[in-house]
Amino acid sequence: MAIAAFSTVVEWYDFTLYLYLATVLSRVFHGGGEGSLAATLAGFAVAYLLRPLGAIVFGHIGDRFGRRRSMLLSVALMTAAMLATALLPTHHDIGPAAAWLLLALRCVMSFSVGGEYVGVVAYLLEGAPPNRRGLIASTASAASEIGALLAVGVSALTVHLLPAPALDAWGWRIPFVIGAALAGTVWIARSAMQESPDFERQRAAGTAPDRPLAYALTHQRAGILRGFAISALGSITYYVGITHVPSFLASTGGLGEGVSLWLATIAAVAVILVTPLAGALSDRLGRKPVLVALCVAGAILPVAMFSMMAGGSQTHALIGAVALACVAGGVSAVGAVATAEQFSGEGRLTGLALGATTATALFGGLAPWLAQILTDRSGWAAAPGAMIAGVAVFVLPVLFTMPETAHGSRGPSR
Repeated sequence: MAIAAFSTVVEWYDFTLYLYLATVLSRVFHGGGEGSLAATLAGFAVAYLLRPLGAIVFGHIGDRFGRRRSMLLSVALMTAAMLATALLPTHHDIGPAAAWLLLALRCVMSFSVGGEYVGVVAYLLEGAPPNRRGLIASTASAASEIGALLAVGVSALTVHLLPAPALDAWGWRIPFVIGAALAGTVWIARSAMQESPDFERQRAAGTAPDRPLAYALTHQRAGILRGFAISALGSITYYVGITHVPSFLASTGGLGEGVSLWLATIAAVAVILVTPLAGALSDRLGRKPVLVALCVAGAILPVAMFSMMAGGSQTHALIGAVALACVAGGVSAVGAVATAEQFSGEGRLTGLALGATTATALFGGLAPWLAQILTDRSGWAAAPGAMIAGVAVFVLPVLFTMPETAHGSRGPSR
């Protein structure tokens, strides 16, 4: 379980690094100029659409042959994609073809990450005591935030220590080389992991589904819909409220790239502190009341916070970034265990792929690009906050009507 949690650090370092270096990559691969940042974020959005497909493929492997095998294969593919990204030629070398190569590798990365998070969350849930599932499963969210913190920290150091010409010429490769090395280390560590006890139970009883996709669509439909709603809220708060903030501060808030990344680093620390507290609170009070409270906060706070961050004040930017990060961290922590508990052990990874990962592709991968487009075209700095608030309002009725899963079995069968 410790290895599974640690591997999430690397997974989210590799995945969020692209967003934290978006302004740099827009110059290196798109040549800079008007529309380069939007094109870079659009590449992330397009690639993100591969994530549900990867989740379904690796979910099938995990439900059919074991969680361990699925996680080994996904991290091997991730390692190769990160190393290849670090070796890419730039726009200066080969022109527009560089951006297409970057997009292709982001698609590979998204495909591999699709199987990563659902596999880790299921693995942690299935090995945890019933009264500690929220706390233990939240370690996946906390570890992902540590990965994001590492990504933004390495990005900030790289941008801060290197002059702009060196950064654009070769310095941008350093964070990707680090990511490839970390991913390779995780693959070695995972080779020593034990199989999930829940999958061992399925294998002993002969209940592991031969066709996980058909099983999930037949037996897990309600869970898929609820998982979609919970993940939609978690994705929009995370990808707009956390990872989009550095680009927002640099392009709209009038702050430099280095300052924006350091503010995002502080916000990431806040998330790491909030995540286990939210997970433990959901064990004590239940998933439902904690998620409802966080959803209400997501409907009220974001518009004001983005307006505040656009004012150009570093203090106001820090307050807004930390407030948004705490909401997103809480939703991610409780949402991780709540979505996994919507499914029985049989077909759990595939159910998560169809519900949670599909929502993440729509409300996570597309969200930073859409937020940038709306801000640029409308001139309204609070547009990203309105996106978060709108999703929260639509998700709130689902949270009010969903069953409580904190003190029951490991997940409903229907």
